[in-house]
Amino acid sequence: MAAAAARADGQEKVIAAAKHIVSSLATSKNAAEDMIRILSGFDNRLSTINDLFPASSSAATGCDGDGDGDGVDVDPSEAELRLEAAQKVVLRWDASDSLLWESSPEEAEEYLAAVDDLIFLADPGTSPNAAAAAEDLVTRAEVALQMAMSRLEEEFRHLMVRNAVPLDSNGLCSSIRRLSLSFASDSGETMEDFESSIDDEHQLQLPPQQQEGSPEDRSGSSLIDDRSLDLIHPEVIADLKAIADKMIWAKYDRELHHVYCSIRRDILDECLSILGIDRMSIEEVQRTEWRMLDDKMKKWIQAMKIVVRALLWGERRLCDQILAASEELREECFSETTKGCVMQLLNFGDAIAICQRSSEKLFRILDMYEALADVLPDLQTLYAGDPKDLLCEEAEGILKRLGDAVKGTLMEFGSAIQKEPSRKPTQGGEIHPMTRYVMNYVKLLVVYNDTLNLLLDDGGCGSDQDHSEGYENRNTNRENLESMTPLGRRMLLIISYLETNLDEKSKVYEDGAMRYIFLMNNILYIVNKVKDSELGKLLGDDWIRKHRSQIRQYATSYLRTSWTKVLSCLRDDGYGSGSSSSVSKVALKEKFKNFNLAFEDIYRVQTNWKVPDPQLREELRISISEKVIPAYRSFMGRFGSQLEGGRHATKYIKYMPDDLEYLLSDLFEGLPGLTPRKKA
Repeated sequence: MAAAAARADGQEKVIAAAKHIVSSLATSKNAAEDMIRILSGFDNRLSTINDLFPASSSAATGCDGDGDGDGVDVDPSEAELRLEAAQKVVLRWDASDSLLWESSPEEAEEYLAAVDDLIFLADPGTSPNAAAAAEDLVTRAEVALQMAMSRLEEEFRHLMVRNAVPLDSNGLCSSIRRLSLSFASDSGETMEDFESSIDDEHQLQLPPQQQEGSPEDRSGSSLIDDRSLDLIHPEVIADLKAIADKMIWAKYDRELHHVYCSIRRDILDECLSILGIDRMSIEEVQRTEWRMLDDKMKKWIQAMKIVVRALLWGERRLCDQILAASEELREECFSETTKGCVMQLLNFGDAIAICQRSSEKLFRILDMYEALADVLPDLQTLYAGDPKDLLCEEAEGILKRLGDAVKGTLMEFGSAIQKEPSRKPTQGGEIHPMTRYVMNYVKLLVVYNDTLNLLLDDGGCGSDQDHSEGYENRNTNRENLESMTPLGRRMLLIISYLETNLDEKSKVYEDGAMRYIFLMNNILYIVNKVKDSELGKLLGDDWIRKHRSQIRQYATSYLRTSWTKVLSCLRDDGYGSGSSSSVSKVALKEKFKNFNLAFEDIYRVQTNWKVPDPQLREELRISISEKVIPAYRSFMGRFGSQLEGGRHATKYIKYMPDDLEYLLSDLFEGLPGLTPRKKA
């Protein structure tokens, strides 16, 4: 029994508290019913609230509780008194240069109460029964109401402008920093990551939105509240809403629409200016020098994130708060206020998408693509009330055109590698500048792995499927090819273009040995770039193994081409078949002389050649030593004694095996002008 009594007492307290909330906040019976419906969704006990607006209340105020005053008769003398009182308040403030909301709250409340009376009396359905008197009273009420609306419009304008949160460069950057910390905390990034995101080609990642596209995180809390800027000082929101409510109920919503949109639109334009976004035509974008355009593209990427994920959500919240009395007006004002700002951003993106393509723009276009793709769900949510959805369609179209620009640029990049015309040999067989450029370029492309896989696998123009016939080459089999991602296959294609071009460039070297040095240098550079980056995962270990085998083949070809002549000087040519006395000293002298000349010639030439990789350089020297030194030591051991002790012996036997070993250590250093010298 006691427990039941306690529950009943608790229910009464809950219902009493709900009644108090509704009666305190509701301004009409409709509003009260809405609140009751919302509260009953949390607890069905609250659905029993039905005594908030007794009939006496409606009669006392002269309205029927629905805000339109229909069906209520008012005593003529009472109506006249109320009109005169309301006129007096309105005229007093009309003659004053002071601002209502800079005076006392009581005076503002008095003015709003007078406006309520004027709205009520200006409705013919609530006028006294005498036709002539009614018409006169309605006319006078309308005149006073018009005067009051003009005043409220100016008060609204003043409050909106005066209480807008300052968004100069310092203030906006401070707010952006606060927001970016909130972004980064969800994505696990540091503030430094956010601020350097443009230069490091890392894009800001926010938590995924719900499937329905609503701006909520996984805990269900609103991202609007957490992520949007306070665009108006919060303490004046209630005053602005009170004014807006009166203007809407008085059917002055067009005037409210105009003043609201003009103020907020100008402020958003100012924000774009602070973020470095200028209005530019397509022609102006195309004429802009690359360095300056690159800077504008970086600012666009940052601005797109900040505008959509901070400013637009702030504007949405502001509309919802101030214009709560009219859903239609809310949507119209939000749309008209923000669409110009968003379209200015989208137009720049569109201009970039259709600009002349060049490889230097690709990374920044990818950044723009990712930035727009990231905020597109926000735009779709923000403009969900737009029946035509034109802005979102435009954003989706520009996103596709940016993607097409990425694919087209990649196609042209591959074509440029194939057709790169330079035939001037690099000094000393060094790594070709094209090799460095291409490999550093594709290494950076891997940062955009997810985006490029999506774009290259969509089946459209420039997609991975367009190039299936060009993927198979001497270092890739069909099985490996099929296991690669779309980006992996495209990287394979680009690198194969590079290898083919390098093979053509190697043919300009007249010295066949230098051709192989050039190929070894360049292929090894490619392999190292692949091995030491994410490219290795894309192309696979088998690709790396086959290219290392290719380098060894080039090394073998180099040894054969370069050192065969030297080694031919050390053949005994049958000298060992008879006694040493029968060997012609003249022939031996000629052998040693020819060896010396051939070795010194190679030394002078190949010390000028350059093998930048220390491991390859050392492996080549060891391979040469293993072929030359044993052969020279054997030849000298067998025949050197026949020249020793004779005249000018040192003229022919110029080097000991250790001297040759010492000289071979100078090869491939890229040091011109060296002359052979004996080991000290």
